[in-house]
Amino acid sequence: MDKGCDAIIHLAAFKAAGESMIAPEKYSLNNITGTINLLNAAVSSGVKYIVFSSSAAVYGEPKYLPVDENHPANPANYYGFTKLEIERILHWYDRLKGLRYAALRYFNAAGYDIEGRITGLEIKPENLLPVVMEAASGVRSELAIFGDDYDTPDGTCIRDYVHVSDLADAHIRALDYISNENSSIMVNLGSENGISVKTMVEKAREVTGREIPSRIAPRRPGDPAKLVASSQLARKLLGWVAKYSDAETLIRSTWKVYQNSVVN
Repeated sequence: MDKGCDAIIHLAAFKAAGESMIAPEKYSLNNITGTINLLNAAVSSGVKYIVFSSSAAVYGEPKYLPVDENHPANPANYYGFTKLEIERILHWYDRLKGLRYAALRYFNAAGYDIEGRITGLEIKPENLLPVVMEAASGVRSELAIFGDDYDTPDGTCIRDYVHVSDLADAHIRALDYISNENSSIMVNLGSENGISVKTMVEKAREVTGREIPSRIAPRRPGDPAKLVASSQLARKLLGWVAKYSDAETLIRSTWKVYQNSVVN
Protein backbone atom coordinates (compact mmCIF):
# COMPACT_ATOMS: atom_id res chain seq x y z
CA MET A 1 0.00 0.00 0.00
CA ASP A 2 3.00 2.33 0.13
CA LYS A 3 2.25 3.38 -3.47
CA GLY A 4 -1.29 4.23 -2.53
CA CYS A 5 -4.68 2.86 -3.48
CA ASP A 6 -8.27 3.98 -3.06
CA ALA A 7 -10.07 0.68 -2.54
CA ILE A 8 -9.71 -2.91 -1.38
CA ILE A 9 -11.73 -5.97 -2.33
CA HIS A 10 -11.36 -8.37 0.60
CA LEU A 11 -12.05 -12.01 -0.30
CA ALA A 12 -9.62 -13.84 2.00
CA ALA A 13 -11.02 -16.14 4.69
CA PHE A 14 -11.27 -19.70 5.88
CA LYS A 15 -14.76 -20.78 4.89
CA ALA A 16 -15.58 -24.38 5.87
CA ALA A 17 -18.56 -24.23 8.24
CA GLY A 18 -17.97 -27.71 9.65
CA GLU A 19 -14.29 -27.10 10.30
CA SER A 20 -15.09 -23.81 12.04
CA MET A 21 -17.05 -25.72 14.67
CA ILE A 22 -14.01 -27.79 15.68
CA ALA A 23 -11.25 -25.22 15.10
CA PRO A 24 -12.69 -21.82 16.09
CA GLU A 25 -9.26 -20.51 17.04
CA LYS A 26 -8.10 -20.97 13.44
CA TYR A 27 -11.07 -18.96 12.16
CA SER A 28 -10.70 -16.27 14.82
CA LEU A 29 -7.08 -15.63 13.94
CA ASN A 30 -7.41 -15.68 10.16
CA ASN A 31 -10.85 -14.21 9.56
CA ILE A 32 -11.31 -11.71 12.38
CA THR A 33 -7.76 -10.75 13.38
CA GLY A 34 -6.62 -10.81 9.76
CA THR A 35 -9.38 -8.42 8.76
CA ILE A 36 -8.65 -6.07 11.64
CA ASN A 37 -5.01 -5.93 10.56
CA LEU A 38 -6.11 -5.20 7.00
CA LEU A 39 -8.48 -2.44 8.10
CA ASN A 40 -5.82 -0.79 10.22
CA ALA A 41 -3.38 -0.85 7.31
CA ALA A 42 -6.09 0.53 5.01
CA VAL A 43 -6.90 3.43 7.33
CA SER A 44 -3.26 4.32 7.86
CA SER A 45 -2.72 4.30 4.09
CA GLY A 46 -5.69 6.50 3.25
CA VAL A 47 -7.86 3.81 1.64
CA LYS A 48 -11.43 5.09 1.31
CA TYR A 49 -13.46 2.04 0.26
CA ILE A 50 -13.59 -1.69 0.95
CA VAL A 51 -15.76 -4.40 -0.60
CA PHE A 52 -16.03 -7.35 1.79
CA SER A 53 -17.14 -10.86 0.91
CA SER A 54 -19.51 -11.72 3.73
CA SER A 55 -21.82 -14.72 3.83
CA ALA A 56 -25.40 -15.85 4.20
CA ALA A 57 -24.03 -17.94 7.08
CA VAL A 58 -24.61 -14.84 9.24
CA TYR A 59 -28.36 -15.64 9.22
CA GLY A 60 -28.25 -19.16 10.66
CA GLU A 61 -31.42 -21.24 10.56
CA PRO A 62 -33.87 -19.13 8.56
CA LYS A 63 -37.08 -17.99 10.23
CA TYR A 64 -38.63 -17.28 6.82
CA LEU A 65 -37.78 -17.71 3.14
CA PRO A 66 -36.54 -16.13 1.05
CA VAL A 67 -34.07 -14.51 3.43
CA ASP A 68 -33.75 -10.76 3.05
CA GLU A 69 -31.38 -8.32 4.74
CA ASN A 70 -33.89 -7.63 7.54
CA HIS A 71 -33.76 -11.25 8.66
CA PRO A 72 -32.27 -11.66 12.16
CA ALA A 73 -28.57 -12.51 12.14
CA ASN A 74 -27.99 -15.56 14.33
CA PRO A 75 -25.18 -17.72 12.91
CA ALA A 76 -25.45 -21.49 13.34
CA ASN A 77 -21.70 -22.01 12.91
CA TYR A 78 -18.55 -20.21 13.95
CA TYR A 79 -17.64 -19.34 10.36
CA GLY A 80 -20.86 -17.34 10.11
CA PHE A 81 -20.07 -15.67 13.43
CA THR A 82 -16.71 -14.46 12.08
CA LYS A 83 -18.38 -12.89 9.06
CA LEU A 84 -21.01 -11.16 11.19
CA GLU A 85 -18.38 -9.89 13.60
CA ILE A 86 -16.39 -8.42 10.70
CA GLU A 87 -19.52 -6.66 9.43
CA ARG A 88 -19.93 -5.09 12.89
CA ILE A 89 -16.30 -3.98 12.89
CA LEU A 90 -16.76 -2.48 9.41
CA HIS A 91 -19.72 -0.50 10.70
CA TRP A 92 -17.54 1.04 13.40
CA TYR A 93 -14.67 1.82 11.00
CA ASP A 94 -17.22 3.54 8.75
CA ARG A 95 -18.57 5.54 11.67
CA LEU A 96 -15.21 6.40 13.26
CA LYS A 97 -12.80 6.47 10.33
CA GLY A 98 -14.98 7.21 7.32
CA LEU A 99 -14.07 3.91 5.63
CA ARG A 100 -17.02 3.18 3.34
CA TYR A 101 -17.80 -0.50 2.83
CA ALA A 102 -19.98 -2.90 0.91
CA ALA A 103 -20.69 -6.12 2.80
CA LEU A 104 -21.82 -8.66 0.21
CA ARG A 105 -23.59 -11.59 1.80
CA TYR A 106 -22.90 -14.43 -0.63
CA PHE A 107 -25.15 -17.38 -0.59
CA ASN A 108 -23.39 -20.49 -2.01
CA ALA A 109 -20.62 -19.37 -4.35
CA ALA A 110 -20.00 -21.94 -7.07
CA GLY A 111 -18.93 -22.44 -10.68
CA TYR A 112 -15.90 -21.30 -12.68
CA ASP A 113 -15.16 -18.20 -14.71
CA ILE A 114 -17.49 -18.17 -17.72
CA GLU A 115 -14.65 -16.98 -19.97
CA GLY A 116 -12.33 -19.78 -18.83
CA ARG A 117 -9.55 -17.56 -17.50
CA ILE A 118 -9.36 -19.22 -14.07
CA THR A 119 -8.38 -22.88 -14.07
CA GLY A 120 -6.85 -23.58 -10.66
CA LEU A 121 -8.48 -26.32 -8.59
CA GLU A 122 -9.42 -25.94 -4.94
CA ILE A 123 -7.24 -27.97 -2.58
CA LYS A 124 -9.17 -30.27 -0.25
CA PRO A 125 -12.55 -28.73 -1.06
CA GLU A 126 -15.49 -28.99 1.32
CA ASN A 127 -18.12 -27.19 -0.76
CA LEU A 128 -20.55 -29.36 -2.68
CA LEU A 129 -19.78 -28.70 -6.35
CA PRO A 130 -15.98 -29.24 -6.34
CA VAL A 131 -16.48 -32.36 -4.19
CA VAL A 132 -18.99 -33.63 -6.77
CA MET A 133 -16.45 -32.92 -9.52
CA GLU A 134 -13.74 -34.83 -7.66
CA ALA A 135 -16.07 -37.82 -7.38
CA ALA A 136 -16.98 -37.50 -11.08
CA SER A 137 -13.34 -37.32 -12.17
CA GLY A 138 -12.06 -40.11 -9.92
CA VAL A 139 -10.04 -37.93 -7.56
CA ARG A 140 -12.15 -39.28 -4.70
CA SER A 141 -13.95 -42.60 -4.58
CA GLU A 142 -17.35 -41.26 -3.53
CA LEU A 143 -19.33 -38.25 -2.46
CA ALA A 144 -20.64 -37.91 1.09
CA ILE A 145 -24.13 -36.40 1.37
CA PHE A 146 -24.42 -35.01 4.88
CA GLY A 147 -27.91 -35.94 6.02
CA ASP A 148 -31.02 -37.05 4.12
CA ASP A 149 -33.55 -36.49 6.89
CA TYR A 150 -33.96 -32.71 6.72
CA ASP A 151 -37.38 -31.12 6.36
CA THR A 152 -37.05 -30.73 2.59
CA PRO A 153 -38.76 -32.56 -0.32
CA ASP A 154 -35.90 -35.07 -0.80
CA GLY A 155 -34.45 -34.89 2.71
CA THR A 156 -31.23 -33.14 1.72
CA CYS A 157 -30.22 -29.54 2.37
CA ILE A 158 -31.42 -26.85 -0.04
CA ARG A 159 -29.06 -24.03 -0.95
CA ASP A 160 -29.06 -20.96 -3.17
CA TYR A 161 -26.05 -21.25 -5.51
CA VAL A 162 -24.61 -18.13 -7.13
CA HIS A 163 -22.04 -18.25 -9.92
CA VAL A 164 -18.63 -16.69 -9.32
CA SER A 165 -18.94 -14.63 -12.51
CA ASP A 166 -22.16 -13.13 -11.15
CA LEU A 167 -20.37 -12.41 -7.87
CA ALA A 168 -17.49 -10.70 -9.68
CA ASP A 169 -19.96 -8.43 -11.45
CA ALA A 170 -21.56 -7.56 -8.11
CA HIS A 171 -18.22 -6.54 -6.62
CA ILE A 172 -17.57 -4.02 -9.38
CA ARG A 173 -21.07 -2.64 -9.06
CA ALA A 174 -20.74 -2.41 -5.28
CA LEU A 175 -17.44 -0.54 -5.48
CA ASP A 176 -18.96 1.90 -7.95
CA TYR A 177 -21.93 2.41 -5.64
CA ILE A 178 -20.06 3.14 -2.40
CA SER A 179 -17.59 5.43 -4.16
CA ASN A 180 -20.26 7.35 -6.07
CA GLU A 181 -22.74 7.56 -3.19
CA ASN A 182 -20.16 7.85 -0.39
CA SER A 183 -22.33 5.47 1.59
CA SER A 184 -21.89 1.94 2.92
CA ILE A 185 -24.24 -0.93 2.07
CA MET A 186 -24.94 -4.51 3.02
CA VAL A 187 -26.74 -6.71 0.46
CA ASN A 188 -27.52 -10.35 -0.25
CA LEU A 189 -26.15 -12.00 -3.38
CA GLY A 190 -28.06 -15.10 -4.42
CA SER A 191 -29.86 -16.58 -7.38
CA GLU A 192 -33.16 -16.69 -5.43
CA ASN A 193 -33.55 -20.35 -6.43
CA GLY A 194 -33.03 -23.26 -4.05
CA ILE A 195 -31.36 -26.48 -5.25
CA SER A 196 -31.12 -29.57 -3.04
CA VAL A 197 -27.94 -31.60 -2.70
CA LYS A 198 -29.54 -34.62 -4.37
CA THR A 199 -30.82 -32.48 -7.25
CA MET A 200 -27.36 -31.01 -7.81
CA VAL A 201 -25.77 -34.46 -7.80
CA GLU A 202 -28.33 -35.83 -10.25
CA LYS A 203 -27.81 -32.85 -12.56
CA ALA A 204 -24.05 -33.38 -12.36
CA ARG A 205 -24.48 -37.01 -13.38
CA GLU A 206 -26.51 -35.86 -16.36
CA VAL A 207 -24.03 -33.17 -17.45
CA THR A 208 -20.84 -35.16 -16.89
CA GLY A 209 -22.09 -38.55 -17.94
CA ARG A 210 -20.34 -39.99 -14.89
CA GLU A 211 -21.74 -42.28 -12.20
CA ILE A 212 -20.61 -40.10 -9.24
CA PRO A 213 -20.82 -42.67 -6.41
CA SER A 214 -22.39 -41.26 -3.24
CA ARG A 215 -23.28 -42.29 0.30
CA ILE A 216 -25.37 -40.77 3.06
CA ALA A 217 -23.31 -39.50 5.98
CA PRO A 218 -24.37 -37.97 9.33
CA ARG A 219 -25.46 -34.35 9.39
CA ARG A 220 -22.78 -31.73 9.91
CA PRO A 221 -23.22 -29.39 12.89
CA GLY A 222 -24.40 -25.92 11.95
CA ASP A 223 -26.06 -26.81 8.62
CA PRO A 224 -29.53 -25.24 8.21
CA ALA A 225 -32.06 -27.27 6.20
CA LYS A 226 -32.93 -24.51 3.72
CA LEU A 227 -31.30 -21.25 2.75
CA VAL A 228 -32.58 -19.20 -0.19
CA ALA A 229 -31.94 -15.51 -0.84
CA SER A 230 -33.94 -12.48 -1.62
CA SER A 231 -31.66 -10.32 -3.76
CA GLN A 232 -34.16 -7.51 -4.32
CA LEU A 233 -31.95 -4.94 -2.56
CA ALA A 234 -28.96 -5.78 -4.80
CA ARG A 235 -31.20 -5.31 -7.83
CA LYS A 236 -32.48 -1.99 -6.50
CA LEU A 237 -29.15 -0.47 -5.42
CA LEU A 238 -26.70 -2.09 -7.83
CA GLY A 239 -28.82 -3.11 -10.81
CA TRP A 240 -27.46 -6.61 -10.26
CA VAL A 241 -29.04 -9.87 -11.39
CA ALA A 242 -27.65 -13.40 -11.41
CA LYS A 243 -27.16 -14.36 -15.07
CA TYR A 244 -25.12 -17.58 -14.80
CA SER A 245 -26.40 -19.20 -11.60
CA ASP A 246 -28.61 -21.96 -12.98
CA ALA A 247 -27.55 -25.51 -12.08
CA GLU A 248 -26.46 -26.47 -15.60
CA THR A 249 -24.17 -23.45 -16.08
CA LEU A 250 -22.69 -23.91 -12.62
CA ILE A 251 -21.89 -27.55 -13.33
CA ARG A 252 -20.73 -27.16 -16.94
CA SER A 253 -18.33 -24.30 -16.13
CA THR A 254 -16.84 -26.37 -13.30
CA TRP A 255 -16.72 -29.69 -15.16
CA LYS A 256 -14.87 -28.06 -18.06
CA VAL A 257 -12.00 -27.16 -15.75
CA TYR A 258 -11.90 -30.58 -14.12
CA GLN A 259 -11.98 -32.30 -17.51
CA ASN A 260 -8.96 -30.30 -18.65
CA SER A 261 -7.08 -30.73 -15.37
CA VAL A 262 -7.68 -34.23 -14.00
CA VAL A 263 -9.76 -36.36 -16.39
CA ASN A 264 -7.80 -38.63 -18.71
